[in-house]
Amino acid sequence: MALSGVMIVLISSQEREKVDFIAKWLAGTIGASDWPVIIAILPWLIVLIPYALYKANRLNILSLGEHAAIGVGIAIEKERILLLITAVALASSAVSVTGGIAFVGLMAPHIAKAMVGPRNQLYIPIAILLGGWLLLIADTIGRNLVDPDGIPAGIIVALIGAPYFLYLLMRK
Repeated sequence: MALSGVMIVLISSQEREKVDFIAKWLAGTIGASDWPVIIAILPWLIVLIPYALYKANRLNILSLGEHAAIGVGIAIEKERILLLITAVALASSAVSVTGGIAFVGLMAPHIAKAMVGPRNQLYIPIAILLGGWLLLIADTIGRNLVDPDGIPAGIIVALIGAPYFLYLLMRK
C-alpha cells in the first residue's frame, strides 16, 4: 500500500502524456511493441528460453521432492536459485514490454499442464505458446470492442482469467 501511494504521488506529478502512457502500461498493453522494443527483449528470450528447456530434466527431478533430487546428485539450492533467476528474468523482460498482464502467466501453465502433463520438456514450450496465443486473442478482442483505442489486453485477460481461476477453485 505504501508503494501504491508513492506511485500515485509520482504519477500525479507527471505530464498528461506520461500519465496516459503509465496508465496503459499498468493496465497491460502490447500497443508499444515496435521493432526497438522487440530487439530489446529478444536477447533475453534467445538466451533464457533455451536455458529453461535445457534445465527441464532438472525441474522434473526437483518436482519429485528433495530426497529424490539429493539421491540423484542435484545441488538443490544452486538449481533453485538459478531457475528462480531465470524465471524472474523472463517474467521481468516480458513485463517491461507489456506491463502487468498477470493472468497470462497464471492461466497458460495451468492449461498446459492439463494438456500435456507435468513433463517439463513438453510443458514449458506449450505454456509459452499458450501464453502468446492467450495474449494475442485478448489483444484482438480488446482492440475490436471499443473504438478508437480499444481495451488494454491486460484487462481482457483479467476478465477471462478471473472466471477460469474461480473454475479451478471450485473444481478442487
